[in-house]
Amino acid sequence: MLHLLREEEKEAEKLANAISTMRKEIKYCRVCHSISDSELCPICSNPKRDTSTICVVENIQDVMAIERTGQFFGLYHVLGGIISPMDGIGPSDIAIDSLISRVEEGGINEVIFALASTMEGDTTNFFISRKLQKFGIKLSVIARGISVGDELEYTDEVTLGRSIVNRTEMK
Repeated sequence: MLHLLREEEKEAEKLANAISTMRKEIKYCRVCHSISDSELCPICSNPKRDTSTICVVENIQDVMAIERTGQFFGLYHVLGGIISPMDGIGPSDIAIDSLISRVEEGGINEVIFALASTMEGDTTNFFISRKLQKFGIKLSVIARGISVGDELEYTDEVTLGRSIVNRTEMK
């Protein structure tokens, strides 16, 4: 912040305008809830993506982390959080219903859970998998090469990429 005081006023104004523009123009994708500058994000609107596979993540940073691996070619669903009773976050506070609606519409063969290896992440995986079981699709969780308690956005690309490639089916 003090750095801005030493800058010319024009530089500070550029930064303020950039922040204002971002807040006005960046939206959430109507399908996956990732960020976008249009109604559909670049991933959801890409015809080369595998539309039969959805990777469920906690936040937008997790989408970016998985994309950096170059190992996943399906679509995403950003929950916007995970179930955490201690923090007052329940199933109705995150985007579970829209995920269920996407699966209900048909065309989905697999849902991959790529949530943190924490108690809250596992609780969220379990809760959503119970809701999706009735659709008869493959439910999998990324491989546990990621240390328990680590966040996806801080995991190196090789470990995260192997976790996506070597995911295991939830039973």
